[in-house]
Amino acid sequence: MPAKETYTGRFAPSPTGPLHFGSLYTALASFLEARSQQGKWLLRIDDIDIPRNIKGAADVILKTLEIFGLHWDDSVYYQSHKLNDYNDILKELENRKLTYPCTCSRKELSYIHTKQTSPDIYPGICRDKPATASSPPHALRVKTGNCIISFQDDLHGLISHNLAERHGDFILQRKDRIIAYQLAVVIDDHRQNITHVVRGYDLLDSTPKQIYLQQKLGFRTPEYMHVPIIVDEQGYKLSKQTCAQAVDLKRPHQVIFELLTLLKQNPPAELQHAPPTELLSWAQSHWNPALLKNLRAISR
Repeated sequence: MPAKETYTGRFAPSPTGPLHFGSLYTALASFLEARSQQGKWLLRIDDIDIPRNIKGAADVILKTLEIFGLHWDDSVYYQSHKLNDYNDILKELENRKLTYPCTCSRKELSYIHTKQTSPDIYPGICRDKPATASSPPHALRVKTGNCIISFQDDLHGLISHNLAERHGDFILQRKDRIIAYQLAVVIDDHRQNITHVVRGYDLLDSTPKQIYLQQKLGFRTPEYMHVPIIVDEQGYKLSKQTCAQAVDLKRPHQVIFELLTLLKQNPPAELQHAPPTELLSWAQSHWNPALLKNLRAISR
């Protein structure tokens, strides 16, 4: 009988600023799921979108995780060191005629989208245009079809998307030549041998697109768990775009206790002033993600 494969999860923050409460919430869920399975927990820095990166932010993220006792396995994986991998895979997809250049501007698409019943779907304007050696700046889109992509989410059950109706031909490389998130994450998860992905519910809609690329590239599909996002009093997701504050590094035990409470783990009151190591030890042995079943958002 073959040996059971080691659980390998990951946390993949972008260095666009320090970790905020919502990011740490997802990190803790990912960490606890991996450790409760006696698995590995890897750290990836998603720094491929260079214009958005903030100098020194990656180091701050690493320090923050260490302060909170979320220690990762193996060396840190930086997307910016893997550009050749991304371009090789992109070239493979181009050679297989699975992509095409798109010269549509945001202004053009914005106008077209207002006329569509499904405003976020690319209408395929450039799909059948002949490619020319002197074509203007363009993005690269992947050809999708009228196919159904389904997966079983650990918290939300069976998810099925018709790619043509829900997503259309999505971008793999932007006009500025930066590899899009959808392609980079698929390659990264493959390269790191990720078996399980725990991330926020806001990314659930991206999963069918990533599974489609995994299938086209012959990569294994990990198991997915999309935990609820943390929202503020107005119902907005805590994020850098909504000016979410960096987590308080001076009181890690209080922050972890609050995070465990928001993760519905019901930590006992007597642990409220316990050090992070004791809190995390309790959380690993009592971790029950089923308490988050079907939850999309949790208000702080």
